[in-house]
Amino acid sequence: MVIAIVAFVLLTPRSWFHDQPQSAAEVLSSIHLLSFDADAQTRTYRLDAKVLPPEKRAAKSTPELERETHDLLARTIVDLRDRTFQVMRIDPVRDAGGNVVDYDVTVRF
Repeated sequence: MVIAIVAFVLLTPRSWFHDQPQSAAEVLSSIHLLSFDADAQTRTYRLDAKVLPPEKRAAKSTPELERETHDLLARTIVDLRDRTFQVMRIDPVRDAGGNVVDYDVTVRF
């Protein structure tokens, strides 16, 4: 039994496990600024759903999804790194099949 477990751990390809970290460049290229409202001090970013962990992706905004998007934006967007900001709204963007492909994330700073 031990030999089987060790063989499994050592011989399975990494691609079978979807927990490989993404580079900062990949994450940054999947986030786009959609709008900026200086009066309301809000910005809306389009975030590719693939950069979020699968368990955090949901059709509705949840506290976990808000926390994950906040942390991701704080790490990735230079203008938000040293600022205090709040995720105000998360709107899922769906493809023709109804799958969530992007999120429009509105933040207020």
